[in-house]
Amino acid sequence: MRRILHLLVISTQREILQWLAWRAFLLTLIINQMVAPLIGLAIWSVALPGNHQISTYYVALLAVQLMTVSYENHTVANGIYDGTFSQQLLKPQPVILGPLGTNIALRVLHLLFGLPLLIIVGIGMGTTWDVRMILLALPALLLAAILRFLFTYLLALSAFWSEQAHAIVSFGETLIFLLGGSAAPIALFPANLHILGEIAPMYALLGFPAEIMSSGLQQSQILSGYGWQILWILVFALALQLIWRSGLRRYTAIGG
Repeated sequence: MRRILHLLVISTQREILQWLAWRAFLLTLIINQMVAPLIGLAIWSVALPGNHQISTYYVALLAVQLMTVSYENHTVANGIYDGTFSQQLLKPQPVILGPLGTNIALRVLHLLFGLPLLIIVGIGMGTTWDVRMILLALPALLLAAILRFLFTYLLALSAFWSEQAHAIVSFGETLIFLLGGSAAPIALFPANLHILGEIAPMYALLGFPAEIMSSGLQQSQILSGYGWQILWILVFALALQLIWRSGLRRYTAIGG
């Protein structure tokens, strides 16, 4: 375990340095991730004027979005398509370390480069924060980051069977937008969809930590949300192992 953590740190540091050399492209990725929460903030601030909790929620959602971004459709699926995935299989380390190191590096850089705009938006919207709720949201944020990585990685492994892995991951991102609390806060969902929204993995990996930070949940809802996060992590981790083993048996690469 200690060796694996050491390799992960090295991988993350290497990826940070590499992505810093691609600053212009990195900025386009960050701006693209910010668009949906900012549009939601603009729309719902007009629709519900004077509701400061909505503003706080969307600023929190913007922070969660930056800290949970996942691009495994590029870092994993592309490697399967072009055959470089074979090089990862030959390394004396778990294959997942490479994509995980890239994932952590990108999340750190997204937050670092996006922080100025995050502060400006927060001040401009007059958001207020309860430090206790932010501390309470930290475990939820960690679990959301794990869950989103597993979710995206699982969808990216569809590249073993299909050439449409990017479209499949994009469909997953659309579900996150619609059911994760970005298009609209779960609290504003119609009654018949509200329960579905609360138990969906999309909400657990995006909207739930933001709801805690914006003081939008009661204690029972927070406990329930943590339970769903842990459950979905176990489900996706198991599914990932099954899909991984099945995909490896199917995988072939020619040339080098």
